[in-house]
Amino acid sequence: MKPVAAQPARSPLKHIHTRCLSAQRGSTAVEFALLFPLFFTILYAIITFSLIFIAQQNLTLAAEEGARAALNWQSNTSLQTALVNRGNAACAAAKLTIATLVQSAQCTPSSAPCGPGNAMQCVNVLLTYDYQANPLIPALPLMKVTLPTALSSSATVQLNPENIQ
Repeated sequence: MKPVAAQPARSPLKHIHTRCLSAQRGSTAVEFALLFPLFFTILYAIITFSLIFIAQQNLTLAAEEGARAALNWQSNTSLQTALVNRGNAACAAAKLTIATLVQSAQCTPSSAPCGPGNAMQCVNVLLTYDYQANPLIPALPLMKVTLPTALSSSATVQLNPENIQ
């Protein structure tokens, strides 16, 4: 018969340490369950507001491009039809520049006298996107209060009446 090797005696500190680890086993899962909603909400808010910022920047770019397009000559019969045709061309150019992210944006051209003594004519391009009706991503219930109802951007170009017709 073989002699049985004596097992080393456990030190009391090691026994206490093992007992503490087994008592802490579920605490990580509980902490994760408590903190995950907060971290998820913060990440979702960052993504949502980043997309809103990108959409606003795109509307601004499209309005600027539309205003530049209003500088191009358009066939006309009078000053008023020239301004209307340039406004329509401005909206057409703005619609081509808009990204698919905000494709349903509405363009509104307008013209009015401007400059010193109202001698010049200004063409204004206004782009609006109804964010409340067409959100880029669904909003969390508490975030709806902080989201904009609409995004808009405008650009104006000043035209010399001598060069319009």
